[in-house]
Amino acid sequence: RHEGVQLHRIGVMLASVAGNVTRNLRRNVAASAAADQRRGFKAAVLGAAGGIGQPLSLLMKLNPLVTELSCYDVAPITPGVAVDLSHCSSPAKCTGYSGDDLKKALAGCNIVVIPAGVPRKPGMTRDDLFNTNAGIVKNLVAACAVACPDAALLIISNPVNSTVPIAAEVLKKAGVYNPKKLFGVTTLDVCRARTFVAAAKGLDVNNTNVTVIGGHAGTTIVPLLSQVKPAATFSDEERDALTQRIMFGGDEVVKAKAGGGSATLSMAYAGAEFADAVMRAMKGEKGVTECTFVESTITEAPFFSSPVTLGKDGVETIHGYGTVNDYEKKLIADMMPDLVSQAKKGVEWAGAN
Repeated sequence: RHEGVQLHRIGVMLASVAGNVTRNLRRNVAASAAADQRRGFKAAVLGAAGGIGQPLSLLMKLNPLVTELSCYDVAPITPGVAVDLSHCSSPAKCTGYSGDDLKKALAGCNIVVIPAGVPRKPGMTRDDLFNTNAGIVKNLVAACAVACPDAALLIISNPVNSTVPIAAEVLKKAGVYNPKKLFGVTTLDVCRARTFVAAAKGLDVNNTNVTVIGGHAGTTIVPLLSQVKPAATFSDEERDALTQRIMFGGDEVVKAKAGGGSATLSMAYAGAEFADAVMRAMKGEKGVTECTFVESTITEAPFFSSPVTLGKDGVETIHGYGTVNDYEKKLIADMMPDLVSQAKKGVEWAGAN
């Protein structure tokens, strides 16, 4: 009987120890999961004092995935922009930098969004911006190559069809090019397409999906209206008008602002949406797919925007654009030489500069 009591006590003690171990494990796992939830990203906005940069910085400051935000611009008001933002009651710590402090602003960044450059004025094409913005993008990306070579780089500065290839060449020269981490932001084309199609067809814009492929300038922007979800039918006149409006939505804003600037608020919104998608995927969320302009082999263009599934390391899968109708086939064929030549122009400029 004595041995039986002893065994019973030992059993109770072991059960108690096992229970404590299990509880501690659960507590540690829960604490680790909570820490992972809190552990966000250090983000930078380069060109943070500009028309796109200020509202973009505000939206990044409000994103719960951002724990630290660096705002950089050549404009001396940039530290003040950051002070202004730091009064918003969101957890992200916000610091402003200007002048020679670019590398300090970039140190330790996981994601860098670049809207820096001059805006379009009436009568200007995105290509007219090339000479000024090419140099700006080159210098900013060269600093990223040194200060945060593993960061995801999101290029907004126009002309995107050329500035993304320039960025790639700069990173190659520095020996840190990772095609999975370089993105041209074409999200605004998708936002416009969703908005215009939903309005034309009486659909809920939040549940309307339109794939937009190609590039990010005029006719290189090709909305695939045949693939709209939920399915919608368009007369030839509707299709032509919507396609034209999506392609030249930027011109609509430039004209409406009558010399006062280009699309800034909508571009900031679209840039923040894409940055959020990249961060969600980098944090481990599955099935995050967005149209974006990346190095691609699905067409003859070296860079092409199509649906891309994002992952922890940036680009995970580049998808083809699926079945298109004859109208869309012609749009793609007609714009392809321009898209190829605009990439080539960027590469050649980077080689000469």
